[in-house]
Amino acid sequence: MSRPLRFCMVTTFYPPFNFGGDGITVRRLVNTLAEQGHHVEVAHCVDAFEMLRPEGVPASGPYDDHASVVHHALRSRAGWVSPLITQQTGSPGLKRRRLHRLLAAGQFDVIHFHNASLIGPTALAYGDAVKLYTTHEHWLVCPTHVLWRYNREPCTEQRCLSCVLQARRPPQIWRSAGLLQRSLRHVDAFIAPSRFTREKHLEFGLKVEAPIVHIPNFLPIPDPPPANDPRPHERSYFLFAGRLEPIKGAHVLVDEFRSYEHADLLVAGLGNEAQKLRDLAAGASNVHFLGGVPYAQLERLIRHAVAVIVPSVGYEVFPTVVLESYAQGTPVIGHRLGPLPEMLDGCGGLSYGTRAELRSALDAIRTDPDYRARLGRMALETYRAKWTPDRHLDVYFSLIADLKESRRRSGQTRRPA
Repeated sequence: MSRPLRFCMVTTFYPPFNFGGDGITVRRLVNTLAEQGHHVEVAHCVDAFEMLRPEGVPASGPYDDHASVVHHALRSRAGWVSPLITQQTGSPGLKRRRLHRLLAAGQFDVIHFHNASLIGPTALAYGDAVKLYTTHEHWLVCPTHVLWRYNREPCTEQRCLSCVLQARRPPQIWRSAGLLQRSLRHVDAFIAPSRFTREKHLEFGLKVEAPIVHIPNFLPIPDPPPANDPRPHERSYFLFAGRLEPIKGAHVLVDEFRSYEHADLLVAGLGNEAQKLRDLAAGASNVHFLGGVPYAQLERLIRHAVAVIVPSVGYEVFPTVVLESYAQGTPVIGHRLGPLPEMLDGCGGLSYGTRAELRSALDAIRTDPDYRARLGRMALETYRAKWTPDRHLDVYFSLIADLKESRRRSGQTRRPA
């Protein structure tokens, strides 16, 4: 881009009011843009975070962003009532006035929506900037966000009403009234972090005129490890890092390592399943729960792991831990589901479909240091070739330029809603 641009990122969750990978991904984009001299503002919903915050996740903390980033923490005296209104109406509800005033002022070149589930789809009409929407989750085609049917299995056919009731969520009548479809017409382009999630949105009925562009997420280039970088754990270990929720599949690993005595399993993360996992691991001296760990400590844990394991039993969109592992030159073993095959196979990782294949992958990497080293080099090469900030921003800015030029040629202007 020839001049600095003005961005507004709109998302339900944003650190420190965040407990998932989507908010971390948004934060990385925000700070990378700010470091390059662009003006960036972020609007996010504090009430939604407080309503849904899992057990063990801190209530809040200070922002840790580039000094130029402007934050708009959307909150209401009504607390959890505000996101509930949004969930039921598809409108920003009690956040509407402030968000509308922010986006409709016409001061932004780009309005980029991320997880907008508790912002409300009608907010997509606000403002006259180029509008992007990144599908960090499957919310556009799934009321529960994650295509996790009946809280027990990946969704293969839509039974939304019964599934939502099973998940103990209020049905969203507006989904069947055309509101979402009308709102999506205000988006100039959708960004899909993985090819899998692009195809899944189309398979489950997303009908949009705007392009759906595959742009992988990125990870800032990590600092080199310190000269003195001792192992954080005495025995050889495999690492799980992520939220402790059923869909993430940590229970598969805990159960496997109860009988896999050749190495330890370290589990880093917080979530509602933490106590159930500890109960499952009772008596297994090689399974260790670390809780939430600072990112610098996580990087060290990744560096020294035999491999990082991503055992997700539901559809991921673009698991950040794969990028974090590859950037450290650490191979990944992942369940052959969702986007993991496109991220692992031939790229520095191994995928498995059965428990026997999982154990075979564990043995293959653990018992052959040269093989593990080759996979690690391939992983690092994949990161550098695909997932650095420069790779991401080249495509990102090219998309923005194309959209601006398309609007200029067509003489298209929007009246701010």
